[in-house]
Order: sequence, then C-alpha cells, then structure tokens
Amino acid sequence: MLRFFAKYKFFAIVLFILSAIIISIIYSILKPKRVLNVYEPDMVSLELVDSTVQHIRKYHKIADFNLKNQNGEEVTQADYKDKIYVADFFFTTCQTICPIMTGNMKTIQSALKNDPEVLLLSHTVIPETDSVPQLKKYALEKGVDDAKWNLVTGDKKHIYDLARKSYLVAKSDGDGGPYDMIHTENFVLVDKKKRIRGFYDGTKEEEMERLLEDIKVLKQESSILN
Repeated sequence: MLRFFAKYKFFAIVLFILSAIIISIIYSILKPKRVLNVYEPDMVSLELVDSTVQHIRKYHKIADFNLKNQNGEEVTQADYKDKIYVADFFFTTCQTICPIMTGNMKTIQSALKNDPEVLLLSHTVIPETDSVPQLKKYALEKGVDDAKWNLVTGDKKHIYDLARKSYLVAKSDGDGGPYDMIHTENFVLVDKKKRIRGFYDGTKEEEMERLLEDIKVLKQESSILN
C-alpha cells in the first residue's frame, strides 16, 4: 500500500496544484467585479444641490466651465477630456479644513504623479481674493504640480453654479458677501464621461485610500469600455 502511494505521489501533487489553479480561475471569473455608483442629484442631500437640478435622476454631468489656473491659463472641459479627475472647493486663506484638504490632495497627487490618466482640479470659493497671483503663491507653497493639478479662479456665480449644480457639494447659493459659500470637505471623483462616481471626506486619510482604490476600479472600467 505504501509503495502504491509512493508511486503516485508526484501525480497527486500535480493534480492538487492543477485543481487549485482551476478553482482559482473559476472563482475569479464568477466573482462579480466592483462597480462604482453613478451619482445623480436626487441621490445627494438636498442642502448640497441647487433646486433646479434636485429632480434629476439620470444623465447628470459636470457642466462646461471656463476658468483661470494658477498660471493665468484658461482651463476648460477640453483640458479634462478623456481624463478621470478629482475636484474640490477651497480658498487659500482658510485656516480650518482647507489646509488638511490641500495636504490630502497632495497625497493623491504624489500617488498618481506618473499616471497621465488622472488629474486634479481645485476651485476657489472666494475668487475676489484668490486672484491668479494668489493662487500661484499658494501653489508654490503647497507643492502643486502644474501638469497634474489646476487651482482655478474666475467668475463667482460660475464657480458657485458649478459647486451646487454640477459637483453637488455646496451648502449656499453664494448670494451674500465674499465668504458666503459654505463649501464642504468633499472630494468628487469624476469619470471620463463627466459623471460623478464618488464623494470622499477630504479631511480623512482613510478616505484618500478609498479614493485611490476607487480610481483603480474606474480605470479598469474605462479600459474595458475602450
């Protein structure tokens, strides 16, 4: 009996390995791939969404924009065509959540520095103060990579409309003084079709890990569609 087992030991080991490989392949095929939500205005808290778009349940996309970055260059949707990007809202003199958000956005910048498929976009909420020179000064202080990350300023109403009607992240219409917009800490993940695919707390490191994982998922989705 021992001779019998010794004779077929090699074949048993090979059969075991092949079985494990086959089971692993079947599991990977049958395991459902994680897919990110496509966020519509009716899925987001009403206080963050302009009343004119609260009813939308499908086909919501980021509206076209025309702004100026830290180098005085025009930035439009064309600059983000066929790109995944992360957007947020801030202002350079903010002493509360903005420095944390900027630090975490820099973490995303570092993690994706060699990935041309993903860009970053930060909008100031007080364009009256955050001029192009001010944004440039801030960018230099914070280590912003101009090729990766645009800090943008422009018409106040245009920026506020983007915040509430497109990105769905502001608690005010911006109809008062220079500091009237109550922006949130949210980072917004936007896909290549200009759709919102995720919201993340820009003040939390663990949320940055989740964001980076979701970017991987989105990139896989894009590669399959292409």
